[in-house]
Amino acid sequence: MTQDNILIVDDDRNILEVLRLRLETQGYGVWLAKDSQQALQLMKEQLFDLALIDLKLCDDEADGLSLMLDVHQLNPDMPVIILTAYGTIENAVEAMKRGAYSYLTKPFEIRELLIQIKNGLEKSGLSREIKRLKAMLQEQFGLQNIIGKSAVMREVLQKTTRAAEADSNVFIYGESGTGKELIAKSLHLLSTRKENPFVPVNCSSIPEGLLESELFGYEKGAFTGAIKKKKGMFSLAHTGTLFLDEISETPPTMQAKLLRVLEDKEFYPLGGERSQTVDVRIIAASNQDLATKVDEGTFREDLFYRLHVIPIHLPPLRERTEDIPLLANHFLRKYADKMHKQLHPLSPFIVENLMSYSWPGNVRELENAVEYAVAMSSGRIRDDDFFLHMRKGVKNDFKPLKQAKNAFEKDYISRALLITQGNVSKAASLVGKHRADFYELLKKHNLKLEQFKAAKASVTIQPQQAP
Repeated sequence: MTQDNILIVDDDRNILEVLRLRLETQGYGVWLAKDSQQALQLMKEQLFDLALIDLKLCDDEADGLSLMLDVHQLNPDMPVIILTAYGTIENAVEAMKRGAYSYLTKPFEIRELLIQIKNGLEKSGLSREIKRLKAMLQEQFGLQNIIGKSAVMREVLQKTTRAAEADSNVFIYGESGTGKELIAKSLHLLSTRKENPFVPVNCSSIPEGLLESELFGYEKGAFTGAIKKKKGMFSLAHTGTLFLDEISETPPTMQAKLLRVLEDKEFYPLGGERSQTVDVRIIAASNQDLATKVDEGTFREDLFYRLHVIPIHLPPLRERTEDIPLLANHFLRKYADKMHKQLHPLSPFIVENLMSYSWPGNVRELENAVEYAVAMSSGRIRDDDFFLHMRKGVKNDFKPLKQAKNAFEKDYISRALLITQGNVSKAASLVGKHRADFYELLKKHNLKLEQFKAAKASVTIQPQQAP
């Protein structure tokens, strides 16, 4: 564990020595300065985690407040605790308004000083960690990590940069796997809202009956099981960005409520009697043509125009084949590092075959294929490590394990409901689940009992004992 370094500035040598002795016994590294000039010189030579500064320095150069401002010029995030006599408390409070972490009145108890130092260091450490995580997020989702040199992708990136500067709503079109959420995160991180929350919501994955409570939250007692108040996604995204993915899947009643939020900037939580105001930027996305949905009457035209202020179209991978070598080698390096493997770049033959494949799953499918190849290879990627993607025109239906498990589970539950014609108790018994657990599976896979009522099944499943 690294040692925390503390700078103490006081013109009373006795106080300096007493504080040095007390703090060093607590494991801190301690540096002493009798005036502002010496303190600033030490700061140029040494990194400090916290400073104790006497407010009334007998110093021709600066008093404690001026020194604190100079210290924050060199290290804006460093907490400063002001030491003050009783008669200068008002000045100490002014110092806090101008950036001091706290103040202590002389004479002070060493126990109180240690608590103030501990709390100041914890706050400073938390601030550094938040900045580090934000920097990692920027690195991971910034535009520099959207791989592509093709003309269509250059146009997308230019439009994304310009759209981020505005605070208008953005609509992202693109097939599944083209990277719509990555563009949405980049829009947020390049905007003036970047310090505030980015909240993604996949509208197609939330059952219709739960979508309203997920978006707007609910009050305690709003429905059976609402044992406490819960904030919705709009509240969580306040002052930031709300990303509504696959918004074309929202039912008409929810579209009307979304329209009101966009128009009035307010909403009612489920079971609430008072409206809540909200300030969010909306980024929506869909893999379907929303204008066509409007023509078909399944999407509100007024909501379409509210969302469709700045449209961004993400091209499928088959329309940007020149980006495939860049993407493939990027994923190769990513998974080779992750799996601690030393691998050669992809051969020209493999690259040529990758570029000849249509990639119906787009960038996501390419990434899965490269991950598989890295896992199966040693030293150099071979053409058969891609198990299929090497064959021109061959459709790849191979799915990741998690996706395959989910697909099997959904199909299995559906077959049980077909056999029992939508009877939950009988279906749960068939698959060996408790009734409550079976309802959770229905919610997970967004299965509606109505579609199985009176259905005739042609399959059989052997019943199991409930666990």
